[in-house]
Amino acid sequence: MSTTEPKLGAEAAGAAVDIAAPVTSVASKSPMQLAMGRLRKDKLTLISLAFVVFFILAALTAPLAVHVFNIIDPLKTNQDALDSFGRPNAAWGGISWSHPLGLEPSVGRDTLSRVWYGLTFSLLIALSATIIAMVLGVVLGIVSGAAGGWVDAIIGRIIDLTLAFPQTLMLLALSTTGLIMVRTYLHTPAGNVTAAVYVVIVLGAFGWTSIARIVRGQVLSLREREFVHAAQMMGASRTRIYFREILPNLWAPILVSFTLMMPAFVSAEAALSFLGVGIAAPTPTLGNILTDSVRYADIVATYFFVPAIVIAAIVVSFNLLGDGLRDALDPKSDR
Repeated sequence: MSTTEPKLGAEAAGAAVDIAAPVTSVASKSPMQLAMGRLRKDKLTLISLAFVVFFILAALTAPLAVHVFNIIDPLKTNQDALDSFGRPNAAWGGISWSHPLGLEPSVGRDTLSRVWYGLTFSLLIALSATIIAMVLGVVLGIVSGAAGGWVDAIIGRIIDLTLAFPQTLMLLALSTTGLIMVRTYLHTPAGNVTAAVYVVIVLGAFGWTSIARIVRGQVLSLREREFVHAAQMMGASRTRIYFREILPNLWAPILVSFTLMMPAFVSAEAALSFLGVGIAAPTPTLGNILTDSVRYADIVATYFFVPAIVIAAIVVSFNLLGDGLRDALDPKSDR
């Protein structure tokens, strides 16, 4: 008994020490910190983000490179670098140190300069149309989901009616009338400015339905939350409830929808340029460059593949970034 008592005493003392030791605190993390942690672990999303940032910086610096520093000139012709048939003298479509991406056949304009400068116009058109579509979709989605009743029914029928119209066909059919109306009521100069404004308005006016349905579904859940009922009991106006209480809780689906809508409008601008609606040459956009390159696809393949690869890279980068943001903000969603 005497030999075991000291051991028991030592064990009891050790247990007392352990109990008395302070417990290490665990720092809590906000939903944003958790999302950023998941985002940093997603290598594919980080690579996509790097490509998106690169394209945005290229679009922002192109006007400076053209008009301020005179590094590139998308309108300069290089006839001396073409043969008698209008084909570039150098191999691979005229690729050289002076023209890293080759030359445009028949005209001789530098492909790198035109793609770089055209990136600005394409992303500007896509961004403007996305902002219009997002504003319309978010506002109507919040009002529809929060108000309910006949308001929800009317907005729902408007969405169905908008989806029933074939967007591309309507844009082509109304192009002449639409261009005249834009030039008359918005006092835009005739030419590419009017065409760009027309494309932006049509893309934005027909592209808001998807985000409206997403926002409406989220609002149907949010309007039953305690903070909304508390605001109603305190006498808050509907405008405050819609845009001060509900809207801040919708930033995650809005951000994801924005990153997915941008590349869709970049592709739409290219398709519309191919159909003859939009900014016309020689002012470059990715769409009209790709349209012009189709004529030379069998002669100078590089001139066709350069804008096609750039458009594909933009679309894939934005889509993968949107998927990554959705996974980071909502870990329960399937990729």
